[in-house]
Amino acid sequence: MTAPLYQSKAEFFKTLGHPVRIRVLELLGEREHAVAEMLRDTGVEAAYLSQQLAVLRRANLVVARREGVAVYYALTGSRVTELLLVARSILSGDAHAGGPATGRAPDAAREQAPDRATGRAPDAATGRAPAGCPREG
Repeated sequence: MTAPLYQSKAEFFKTLGHPVRIRVLELLGEREHAVAEMLRDTGVEAAYLSQQLAVLRRANLVVARREGVAVYYALTGSRVTELLLVARSILSGDAHAGGPATGRAPDAAREQAPDRATGRAPDAATGRAPAGCPREG
């Protein structure tokens, strides 16, 4: 059985939830980089950068290629760069980043958070907990 989409999203955001990984993705959003360049631009130790790159590889966000003794990394697609730009826009206070002036996504595109009492997603039509599920008081 596959995990619910909200759980997969949580795992995805956990992958992004590290400053060095974000910096690497920002660098790779500009162009392909050699590991030596990323070491210089991130200011971390080689073994630590290698660990963070491994996490990004496992998540299929980056790919590596070897050219002689140098290893180069690139993004697997441009969507991560778009996501980082949206995050920058949200953090800078751009109210139009997520949709209407509220900064929230339009209702049709917004997913409902799971009910705190049941852990189940609310009914899409009503926005309420599924029938028969107790709610916190």
